[in-house]
Amino acid sequence: MTEQNELVTSAFGYSLIRDELLPELLGNHTNEILYWAGKNLARKHPCQNEGELIHFFEKADWGTLQLTKQKGEEICLELSGPLLESRLKQNEALHFTLEAGFLAEQFAMMKQCQTEAIQHRLKRNAVQFTLKWDAKDPYGLPSRKARS
Repeated sequence: MTEQNELVTSAFGYSLIRDELLPELLGNHTNEILYWAGKNLARKHPCQNEGELIHFFEKADWGTLQLTKQKGEEICLELSGPLLESRLKQNEALHFTLEAGFLAEQFAMMKQCQTEAIQHRLKRNAVQFTLKWDAKDPYGLPSRKARS
C-alpha cells in the first residue's frame, strides 16, 4: 500500500463531508444521487468476489461488512464498525444509499443480472443490506451466466 492509502480518516472529517455537506448540496435528491454514485464507484472499482468486497469496505472506511444470510436470489449483508457507530450517534436518521448502490452494482456484475439493494437500520449500531437479483434478464431470457 502507498503512504496515502495508510492515512487514517477522522470520524469528524468524514461525517462532516458525507453527512452534512453532501445532503446540503444534493438536497431532496441526496439518496437517489448517492445510490447512483455508489453504482458508478462499483464500476470503477470492481470486486471479483465477496472477499474482495469486504476488503474494499474496510479500505474505504465504510465499515465491516459480513454476510448474514443467503437464500436463492437474495443475500443479506450487515455493515458495522466504529466509524459507522460514531456517525449514527451524531445522526440516527442517516441513510446508506451510497453503500447500497455500490453493493447492488457489485452483485450485478458478479451475478451478471439486474440487482437492487435495500438498506435497513438495525436496532444495534449496524445497517443491513438486502440484495435481490433477477435470475432472468428484462427480456425473459436466462441470465448471461446461466446461458454460458
